[in-house]
Amino acid sequence: MASILLVEDDDQLRTMLKSILTNSGYEVWDAPNGTRASQMHDEQSFDLVITDLVMPDKDGLEVIIDLRRTNKDVRIIAMSGAGPGSGEVYLMAAQRLGADLTLSKPFDNQEFLKTVCLALET
Repeated sequence: MASILLVEDDDQLRTMLKSILTNSGYEVWDAPNGTRASQMHDEQSFDLVITDLVMPDKDGLEVIIDLRRTNKDVRIIAMSGAGPGSGEVYLMAAQRLGADLTLSKPFDNQEFLKTVCLALET
């Protein structure tokens, strides 16, 4: 069973995505911000980290940098829905920094699960 860390500052979205993942058989831990995600990753290893990019405190780009410094093997999915046009800029930056896959918000449950499966297969 794959272990997943879900990082999302929107409480409702984080709860919904965690439920989708849990119902699909994954072990899921969640963090409301990048600072907490980095702390959790220091305490435990995960097979996959799914992180929002635009968050207060410590953003997802910083999370990706931290993850890649300490764990080259962890799979990373970056997701963003920031403003028109700017979401794609964030997602491209996330890929350059080490995200394996990206998701542009909004996305549906099937697209989300398909991306998770793809990330864990490669």
